[in-house]
Amino acid sequence: MNFIFIAVVVWLLSVGVWFLVTQAFKSSDLKQIRSRLSGKDRQDAKAKASKAGPALFSVEDPTQGRFAKQLLQRYDWTSKLEEMIEQAGVKWKPARLVHTSLGLGLVSFFIGWNFLGPYRNAALLIAAVAAALPFLHLRRKRAARLKRFEELFPDSLEFVARSMRAGHAFSVSLEMIHREFQEPLSSEFRRTFEEHNLGLPLDVALQKLGKRVPSLDVHFFVSAVMLQKRTGGNLAEILDKLAVVIRERFKLRGKIRAISAHGKMTGTALTCIPLGVAVMMFITNPDYIKFFFVDEVGNYMMAGAVVLQLIGYGAIRKIVDIEV
Repeated sequence: MNFIFIAVVVWLLSVGVWFLVTQAFKSSDLKQIRSRLSGKDRQDAKAKASKAGPALFSVEDPTQGRFAKQLLQRYDWTSKLEEMIEQAGVKWKPARLVHTSLGLGLVSFFIGWNFLGPYRNAALLIAAVAAALPFLHLRRKRAARLKRFEELFPDSLEFVARSMRAGHAFSVSLEMIHREFQEPLSSEFRRTFEEHNLGLPLDVALQKLGKRVPSLDVHFFVSAVMLQKRTGGNLAEILDKLAVVIRERFKLRGKIRAISAHGKMTGTALTCIPLGVAVMMFITNPDYIKFFFVDEVGNYMMAGAVVLQLIGYGAIRKIVDIEV
């Protein structure tokens, strides 16, 4: 009965929202048609164009996502999330990310609390995992984008060196990367060139590139260019040698990854074994597992087991994670 009642309520709400949205669109379309027939839209557009200047930057509406913005400002997370979103290469807003996370968490908690029955205490854990999914997706896209950038970076350094030997300026060589290479390297160097072309000093534009792409190779590149600008020297030769060093680091990183693969597999197996045993016990003897969800002591034991499991997995990952 509860399921039927909830389904009916959700259906009624969906029909009501659909009706209100369609009516709003119909009314706005009628107003737009009437204004076009009467010629008021052209007069309004001319009046707005005469009063307001050209918009060089898109301004975010302060009334949208007010709760999420206040939450981010309170804990000083706005700049960190904006930097992470920019590095991931997605067109999101921090408020939208927080709203998506909160929405997934609340919906998952509601579903788990109403449909898990005696295991409804696990709804909080399910809600926490669901709320973390947008951040995990963003982190994965960020890692994939940075990895792709690092793969293309040595070739771009050699391209800049060849362009400079052919007679092009360094800034022009950066702009040529946009036409010769793929994303995300092309867009990042195009942005650096445009910032420098619009009046930003080359040193500052390169430092902003190093901030947007937190890679040790990019920091080497920025330091080499800035040092050559101050002291002089053959920048093309420096970039060629830097490309060779980066490729050697890639080879060494691949060897270390192959050696440490056994440790990573061990950590994953040790983490998945308790989960597999719990699923098997839930199927074969559910009364034994019910203790961890129904009893208060069982809740504390399950929470402690989850925390210790995560700590062990993190410790193993930290041991096998070797920086080059």
